[in-house]
Amino acid sequence: MKIVLAYSGGLDTSVLLSWIKEKYGAEMIAFCANIGQAEELKGLEQKAKRTGASKVYIVDLQEEFARDFIFPMIQASAVYESQYFLGTSIARPLIAKGMIEIARKERAGALAHGATGKGNDQVRFELTAAALAPELEVIAPWRDARFRDEFPGRAEMIAYCEKKHIPVQASAKKPYSMDRNLLHISFEAGILEDPWMDAFAPGNKDMFKLSVAPEDAPNKSEYVTLDFTKGNCVAVNGKQLNPLGVMKALNRLGGKHGVGRVDMVENRYVGMKSRGVYETPGGAILHFAHRQMETLTMDREVMHLRDSLIPRYAELVYYGYWFAPERLMKFFNAQKDPALRKRVLMALAAYGDPSVQEFMDHLAGDSDTAIEEIAQNYVPPKYEEEDRVHYTESPQSGVTPSEKAEEIEHLRQSSNPLDRVSAAEQMGKSGDVL
Repeated sequence: MKIVLAYSGGLDTSVLLSWIKEKYGAEMIAFCANIGQAEELKGLEQKAKRTGASKVYIVDLQEEFARDFIFPMIQASAVYESQYFLGTSIARPLIAKGMIEIARKERAGALAHGATGKGNDQVRFELTAAALAPELEVIAPWRDARFRDEFPGRAEMIAYCEKKHIPVQASAKKPYSMDRNLLHISFEAGILEDPWMDAFAPGNKDMFKLSVAPEDAPNKSEYVTLDFTKGNCVAVNGKQLNPLGVMKALNRLGGKHGVGRVDMVENRYVGMKSRGVYETPGGAILHFAHRQMETLTMDREVMHLRDSLIPRYAELVYYGYWFAPERLMKFFNAQKDPALRKRVLMALAAYGDPSVQEFMDHLAGDSDTAIEEIAQNYVPPKYEEEDRVHYTESPQSGVTPSEKAEEIEHLRQSSNPLDRVSAAEQMGKSGDVL
């Protein structure tokens, strides 16, 4: 049996690699996703092989992480509980996806992870596996009583490593845990479980890795220009950059000025509260700039509707539902998402908008081509007042055309999106209320 383990080289995953190999009699394949951990990757391959891995995959996923995970989340303005930029949450589905790709390449039968039974990451890894590879078994030793009995604390894990000659650098008491990637670095547990511990006190400055304390930042302002195309940042200070380049540039800039620090107590998916301290310098800048861009370009009602959905979208990311159908809908990104625009246009055709229906009828033999052509060429038609009155005239109802037109106009001006949909249905011309 082959098992692919999410491996970081730390104490937990080093013990897991050896323990799983022994208990399951399996060939262990270590997988590490390079998503911006920097120096944490040094010596990882040699360490994994010395610990018992037959193969080690260290895959650079930084560009995919920025392009396909961070940027879509920024487009949705997702922030969990109004503070957390979801740096760890958004990384886990990508790591799990990478593990699945290696498992299929190696024809492995299972995935394994070191997430604890009281945290969010176990859910994020396993929901991704369930969505993308339900045929693979998932091994979670921290939910295995045998593992917990053998390792009730860090001291036992360190002793195990010494006995097995596993190379790790660890102390029996760790002040807190850290997780770093391209978007952020997080700190939790240990001394941070005391809510009165001031993480931003001068004596704790050494804890932070990506940013200086605000009081140590330059006293002189620095101005930055971000260019956006279709909702994504494409240039910083006039220099064209890919998503990875944007994140690196903004991390340097934000870190220099002490931007993006958060200390909060959040509600975990599993039902407990947890304190987290975060540094998200580039993400904080990008999120704010994107929001300012939206104030200039987004329709009022679309913005208000989208804003009402931000908490739900953030929950989907935080809980691990990145590959779930409801997250993939992304319908509040319709103005910036070409694929979603196609779906919107299909809905317009279903409502009976004549100009859309003409495209659909003309290209009925190739619906994909029809949708593509609509997406590229469709412009919502404008209707004159008399056209609307004529279209909605219904002598049998006892309502005069002018009264009907007035009723529809009232619905069209409503702040409730459902009222505007009702107006569109009555008119039969949804393009008029886009």
